[in-house]
Amino acid sequence: MMRNIRLFLCGAVVFFGTVVLQSKAFSQQATATEELSKPYRPDANAQNDIDQLLVQAKKEKKNIIIQAGGNWCVWCLKFNDYIHKTASVDKLLKTRFLYYHLNYSKENKNEVVFQKYAPEGNKLGYPFFIFLDRNGKTLHVQESGSLEKGKGYDEEKVLNFFTAWVAK
Repeated sequence: MMRNIRLFLCGAVVFFGTVVLQSKAFSQQATATEELSKPYRPDANAQNDIDQLLVQAKKEKKNIIIQAGGNWCVWCLKFNDYIHKTASVDKLLKTRFLYYHLNYSKENKNEVVFQKYAPEGNKLGYPFFIFLDRNGKTLHVQESGSLEKGKGYDEEKVLNFFTAWVAK
């Protein structure tokens, strides 16, 4: 009987210890997500924003990168954080591209915009990227998973990927 009680208590300690650890890990992940910048704007008129970027892209002779995703997507937020904190990537994007975060969320799915520029994008997962030339023509649509390394992104892969779509 005493042995059964000990086994029960050990099992309970292991069970509740696991629950506490999982809860703590979830809380840390949620806190990390909360600390990341939220660049997606569900209330934005995305097509109007892109039209304005196209005017600017013609003047500056640049292509546009659209990062599709939402503030609910931890990988979307991590990628945004990564491109601003990685000096070589940040410099490339600021000097050679115009960059836009196209929101996809329950508040605003931007279905018309996605259909126009990336009709198959919903099969890729988030974030994914849409490259537009200065005339608004879709040049390329790609997932982001191939740019990952561990729990982040690979600088060389990201630079090579973006450099391939610099306006000529």
